[in-house]
Amino acid sequence: MTDTPRPYQVLARKYRPETFADLVGQDAMVRTLKNAFAADRIAQAFIMTGIRGTGKTTTARIIAKGMNCVGPDGNGGPTTEPCGVCEHCKAIMEGRHVDVLEMDAASNTSVNDIREIIDSVHYRAASARYKIYIIDEVHMLSTSAFNALLKTLEEPPAHVKFIFATTEIRKVPVTVLSRCQRFDLRRIEPEVMLKLLRRIADAETAEITDDALALITRAAEGSARDATSLLDQAISHGAGETTADQVRAMLGLADRGRVLDLFDMVMAGDAAGALTELSAQYADGADPMAVLRDLAEITHWISVIKITPDAAEDPTIGPDERARGLAMAERLPMRILTRMWQMLLKSLEEVSQAPNAMMAAEMAIIRLTHVADLPAPEDLVRKLQDQPPAPRPPNGGGGGGAPQPGSAPVHAPQRMTHAPGPSGATTALARAPETSLARYASFEQVVELIRANRDAKLLIEVETCVRLAAYAPGRIEFEPTEDAPRDLAARLAQRLQAWTGVRWGVSVVGSGGKPTIAETRDAEDMARKAEAERHPLVRAALAAFPKARITEIRSVEEITAEAAVEALPEVEDEWDPFEED
Repeated sequence: MTDTPRPYQVLARKYRPETFADLVGQDAMVRTLKNAFAADRIAQAFIMTGIRGTGKTTTARIIAKGMNCVGPDGNGGPTTEPCGVCEHCKAIMEGRHVDVLEMDAASNTSVNDIREIIDSVHYRAASARYKIYIIDEVHMLSTSAFNALLKTLEEPPAHVKFIFATTEIRKVPVTVLSRCQRFDLRRIEPEVMLKLLRRIADAETAEITDDALALITRAAEGSARDATSLLDQAISHGAGETTADQVRAMLGLADRGRVLDLFDMVMAGDAAGALTELSAQYADGADPMAVLRDLAEITHWISVIKITPDAAEDPTIGPDERARGLAMAERLPMRILTRMWQMLLKSLEEVSQAPNAMMAAEMAIIRLTHVADLPAPEDLVRKLQDQPPAPRPPNGGGGGGAPQPGSAPVHAPQRMTHAPGPSGATTALARAPETSLARYASFEQVVELIRANRDAKLLIEVETCVRLAAYAPGRIEFEPTEDAPRDLAARLAQRLQAWTGVRWGVSVVGSGGKPTIAETRDAEDMARKAEAERHPLVRAALAAFPKARITEIRSVEEITAEAAVEALPEVEDEWDPFEED
């Protein structure tokens, strides 16, 4: 009679930790739990948080084993080193213990599911020391389910323990967190992960190169379960010894050295060479999205190395790549790297949405090579300053003599930003009616009154629709524009009377109005721009960039005034009534 062969067990389950000693990369949590068990200070509820595959559910089962372990002789107590041979230890690890109930909150989210737990906590454990409830992905519970659990969680019976696991700790209510002892399971460090994978590979008598393990470690991003699953796949993928090239093909990655070559071509502005290399990698099976992702990863890596050179000592990076990265970090300015990063993020978004990923990736490469060798702003200004001034256009480019080299454009005087008058006039206009019209000697002061009272609609209409014909304090005559509201005169008179406490006469005339405030302002801006365009440095910049346009001109006085408004006021020393004379 032949023995029935045991079914194959995936490596992630076969090498699942069974004791705290088997857990890798979680030393702080293990130390805390050992001290708590040794001092008999076992919490009533635990919550484990961390990314996928770091051992949250496994830790929960180890804690459950430790609480209920009775030892090989059946007389043991709670321990952080469960024997693994007693009936409780074996039943818990196999998921069949009647007193250790595991529930997936992702598929049991309702309050009725939690009510079943609440109703059963009052019954003592059937055979174990503690009745333990392990709830995975606890953040998926509904709000009503969390609320139903709160009271039981705060005052559970002595024989009941709760252990929660979640990847989204921020979605768990604070009221629940405050009743649990929290453990944050960290990502597995690359050095620790490499040792774990090598140990498993040796135990499986699998031949796999260190470079291949480094690729798996990098792809796992700190998840032990992902790493062991990828190792399982890599061992099956490789015939004989599994190499880095085979793992790279399995993961759909491009050769790291070739990605660095592509990165060099982009940084050199070699569009033709970069497109050829991208096509070659695509022909070899590389995903265009993965290539751009690799370029973004290299950009980030070089940027970090530039700030902290010690970051180059990553065990998952080969010596050749490390040397090239250090050389690039020394050669490339941070400004270019950050620009590359921003453009790659945008390119990744475009490629993911494009109907043809390769076409979108090629357009992204063309765009990246085009801007890679653009000069820095300070270099451009220095270059323009070193150039002779551009020839003056015929007739001087429109009235006035050309300014001398190095002179600044002449600007219109700074416009008022507050209503004239005694101190506090601006706030007074907004608070209480003024009974005197003497303070409104000009129409500009009426406009400032509207601005101070924050009537944005009326302010826009007065500035764009009113062509002032005559003005005296208390009396306004204006010619309306074609698009002026019909009730503008009536509303303006009504508002002014409400704000000043004095009746205003506002009438409409058919002709004789001056340009509106907006038209005057636009004319001033056009004049300032025209004068700025005659400056030699501006002419040189416009000649170098024909599509450039002047969008705004601000004088030094205006910038200073804005800075003064935005600055925090100085705090004067206040009188202290308790200060001694």
